[in-house]
Amino acid sequence: MSERATPFHCPYCGDEDLRPTEEADAPGAWLCAACRRVFTVKLIGLSFPEGAR
Repeated sequence: MSERATPFHCPYCGDEDLRPTEEADAPGAWLCAACRRVFTVKLIGLSFPEGAR
């Protein structure tokens, strides 16, 4: 599994033109070429319904 998850759409404008960027304060960040926002994606964990284990 890679260290960087690949987002398919910008969470702000929905555009698909995303480029990896190495911001000093945000490793693994993505730049949206349409709205120029820089964001990261982080997996918190998995959630299972009660009794499904």
